[in-house]
Amino acid sequence: MEDTMMLGVEGIKKTILYGGNGEIPKLITGTKLTFHFRTMLCDDERTVIDDSKKVGMPMEVVMGNMFKLEVWETLLASMRLNEVAEFWCDITHTGVYPLLAKSLRRIAEGKDPVDWQIHTCGMANMFAYNSLGYDDLDELQKEPQPLYFVLELLKVQQPSEYNRETWALNDKERMKAVPLLHGQGNRFYKQGRYEEAVNKYKEAIVCIKNVQTKEKAWDAPWMKLEKMAHTLTLNYCQCLLRTEEYYEVIEHTSDIINQHPGVMKAFYLRGKAHVEVWNEAEARADFQRVLDLEPGMKKAVTKDLGVLSMRMAEKNEEDRKKYKGMF
Repeated sequence: MEDTMMLGVEGIKKTILYGGNGEIPKLITGTKLTFHFRTMLCDDERTVIDDSKKVGMPMEVVMGNMFKLEVWETLLASMRLNEVAEFWCDITHTGVYPLLAKSLRRIAEGKDPVDWQIHTCGMANMFAYNSLGYDDLDELQKEPQPLYFVLELLKVQQPSEYNRETWALNDKERMKAVPLLHGQGNRFYKQGRYEEAVNKYKEAIVCIKNVQTKEKAWDAPWMKLEKMAHTLTLNYCQCLLRTEEYYEVIEHTSDIINQHPGVMKAFYLRGKAHVEVWNEAEARADFQRVLDLEPGMKKAVTKDLGVLSMRMAEKNEEDRKKYKGMF
């Protein structure tokens, strides 16, 4: 069955491929829709860009949550359960598709779709998108064009019918979730459950960054969120020290320091990470900066410098034994 129609929205044309079941469901803010999608170019070959069925991973959208590609909410709202429909959308509706596709592909590859949000902020976010890491998406971003979307609506769940994860919350709900996630992370950290603490801190950071993107960079509301994100990122780094992810600690703390060079704890955690990877000069410089910013840290820094001296002596002895017979 094929039935072509206009949706009453300029720049969209719908063709029903399979009619589905029953009436079009009532959708409200918070309704979760699960669906498969296939994205194609408007060329003679109908070149497929992305296909959720091929990766075995259906898509989920929560109505009213400012989804990256807002037109999908419009398309899905016209569909019955189990319906399959093809939509032609002009460039006014497809311009941000490359950014969405990047996130979806990273998920399919087992990568974190929002990892950049943890250690990139402000103007840096804009430059992070110069290349999306996929040639076809870079081309689409450079020259937006109309696209075909084939959608199959698999499931409709009202807000009371599922447990809402943080990605499905609105901004007000996200900000309410942050202190709860922060507290859960702290409890896990005290219990030595560092991987679980990492996940809670990370979830809270993503909540904040999602809200922060809607504020003007460096304005008071943006700065307030930035400070909250820094606190959580530093807690996150403390967990990474415990799990021996030292280079990741150096990366995240360096990003904070580059943006806000007066954050003492960032220098302290970076110094401790440098100790663990035998970066003697960098560790000493960071610990000196800690003392410049907070003289009361002298006792802790003295202890860490002692650990640094011990580790450097051990490494030098290992190197001496390793190279002893080479010359």
